[in-house]
Amino acid sequence: MLITGERHLGRVLTEYVEHYNLARPHRSLGLRAPLGREEPGRPIGRVVCRSRLGGPLREYSRQTA
Repeated sequence: MLITGERHLGRVLTEYVEHYNLARPHRSLGLRAPLGREEPGRPIGRVVCRSRLGGPLREYSRQTA
């Protein structure tokens, strides 16, 4: 990824930190994110993929009704 300026760098870092803390699985936490949005348990709903930073990061979550 080519960073084009200070503002762009700030946006990229903000997006990555959010992904790292809210969506990326961590082995030491039983493959849960540190500030995860979903409670562990039986998954219900359709799996939805969300691309971040134009595609390099992908998050998968369950879509609730």
